[in-house]
Amino acid sequence: MIAIVYSGSKSAFWKISNNGKTVAECTIPGINPCFNDAKQIQGYLTKCNTLINYAEQLKRIYVFAAGAASTERQNELAYALGSFFKNSKITVRDDIYGASLAACHNDKGIVGILGSGSNCAYFDGKKPEHNNFGLGFILGDEGSANYLGKMLLKRYLEDKLPKDLRQKLEQKYNLDRPNILDKIYKKPGVQLYLSSFLDFFIENRNNKLLIQMIDQAFDQYFKLYILPTQSKHPQTPLHFVGTVAGTFQDRLRLVAEKHNCQIISVIKEPIYSLLNYYTN
Repeated sequence: MIAIVYSGSKSAFWKISNNGKTVAECTIPGINPCFNDAKQIQGYLTKCNTLINYAEQLKRIYVFAAGAASTERQNELAYALGSFFKNSKITVRDDIYGASLAACHNDKGIVGILGSGSNCAYFDGKKPEHNNFGLGFILGDEGSANYLGKMLLKRYLEDKLPKDLRQKLEQKYNLDRPNILDKIYKKPGVQLYLSSFLDFFIENRNNKLLIQMIDQAFDQYFKLYILPTQSKHPQTPLHFVGTVAGTFQDRLRLVAEKHNCQIISVIKEPIYSLLNYYTN
């Protein structure tokens, strides 16, 4: 019995398989080793009945997590999980490795992640190429859910939203300036707070201003991530993975066309493809 785990900073998706058949699935809070220590991660596990029920039966766990790029972070996450899944051999890789396998399997490709955070890499069929992306929600993450959240809150705080959109935002989130600034500069979990505003973009996806903001975010992402990677690896198939990419696929493809890029595939939930890869 095996488990596949794909985790961003917001959520970790689990699929449990036995002899090629999915027997259980669940979602727990994200297990990003940059933000979550072993005690927090173990706390998430002990609150999930599905994982408790299958803990002793699992023999292999394949984990692909945001924030697990270094060997040190991978070991930290493997240790946190190993104390709960005592009979399992645990393999930890970062989310860009998982996204690459999901999109390309063993073929070459350029893979972009647009989820709660963002990243991009050239995949040679075996491993992603090292790059300088993946700087997180403070220095990077252009095009991601938390980047859209920053754009929206900045316009709100600068009083640059139309009255009707501003009222909708206030009604949904009960916003005020002191509360926003407190959550961003004093409270933990800032990236989760920022990415929570993705729901507002989804609920109001036909609003012209929000469409413009999404296009601007994707345009910035292409300029900073995709075009430099393509210049090093021309004629390489382009794939996208993640909730934001999947939800706003129509806008993503339009921005790609603007930059003369052709997107081969968009996978909203890569865990299904990863499960298929490891069970076959």
